[in-house]
Amino acid sequence: MVFGERQVFVSPMASELRLIRRVKRLMERLKAGKSLATAGVASGGGVLDHALHAGLRKAGIKAHLHAFNEIREDLTEQALEYNELLNDSTIVLNLPLQELAFDEMVMDRIGEVDVVCMGLPCSGASKAGRAKRRTDMPEAHPDVGHLVAGAIALLAKLNASVCIFENVIPWGNSASACILRQQLRDMAYETHERVLSGPEFGDLEARERFYMVAVSRGIDFNFEAMASKPACSSRTLADVLEPEEVVKDRWSTMDGLKAKQERDKEAGKNFMMRVFKAEDTFIGALTKGITKNRSTDPKIQHPTNPELLRVPTAIEHAACKGIPKHLIEGLPQTKANELLGQSVTYGAASSLGEHAGREILRWANSFGHCVKTALQQLRKTVPVGQSELFSAAA
Repeated sequence: MVFGERQVFVSPMASELRLIRRVKRLMERLKAGKSLATAGVASGGGVLDHALHAGLRKAGIKAHLHAFNEIREDLTEQALEYNELLNDSTIVLNLPLQELAFDEMVMDRIGEVDVVCMGLPCSGASKAGRAKRRTDMPEAHPDVGHLVAGAIALLAKLNASVCIFENVIPWGNSASACILRQQLRDMAYETHERVLSGPEFGDLEARERFYMVAVSRGIDFNFEAMASKPACSSRTLADVLEPEEVVKDRWSTMDGLKAKQERDKEAGKNFMMRVFKAEDTFIGALTKGITKNRSTDPKIQHPTNPELLRVPTAIEHAACKGIPKHLIEGLPQTKANELLGQSVTYGAASSLGEHAGREILRWANSFGHCVKTALQQLRKTVPVGQSELFSAAA
């Protein structure tokens, strides 16, 4: 309510009007068989976008990447060149999301979309990031700790029916996550959360990521109904390792790291080397910095000489995550591993996209049935001669 001089203005809540607008748009596009508009924010090389689109497609939903945002110019260029989701109609934005959120000209050009996927930087929330800065407060990170504010402003303008977020597990217990949940609630969304692992959905990398799905109020979403797709029990690292002739010059005894491991052990530290064999059915989390060959990054053991170790190649890194290798085509090892290391396991993300797509279609079908039934009941109660008003809608 707004009060003026001898006047009272009564209008619906802005959040309710926005809810009606986005749900109406979603329903109209689904009924017409039109493609849903998606937006990727802080997208890196676009792996999450690629996986979610694959899942939506499998569920029977058409979608196109309407807008793509990433702060790193090199990753944006890589996505433009090799990620087929980006085409001439995609609005590609290479700027900080906190700038994008308040750039009225750009946001007016983007308009509203149907689905948003967002991977806020995890530098402040990760265990390594907190340890490095000696703080338990992710928001204290000078570069990315505040980005939830820009993210909320951006979400308000994009007004999507479905918003999907992924991050490291500790982020789910951060102040940023708490603020985001409560603000989404007040924006007429319902949030659902779950930790998804790579092996749970068919990938070899034992990476766990926190996912939050926000759906417009009224759209049912059940994370627990999302079926896992475990890999075949006979699948091993040997299935994705490159031929020996490709990696023959990468083997090393890594004496320095082995000596460090012994020193750490004597000092009571838990920095143990993680060594995996070709017959193993999983591999530890592969980070963006594995090219540096740090002590705790996964190593692959030589098949005949156990003293020899090596770092996984970028092709192997992609395969362990289930990521299509064309997304890193042309990149040197270091940059390819950076792109992959800050990405998701493909199986989990694509399965989430498929599940979200099926939930959207189920809602659309049940909503239409409910409306039809209600109108049929209403027709029985209206005076004779006026029931034709409801015939078209029913």
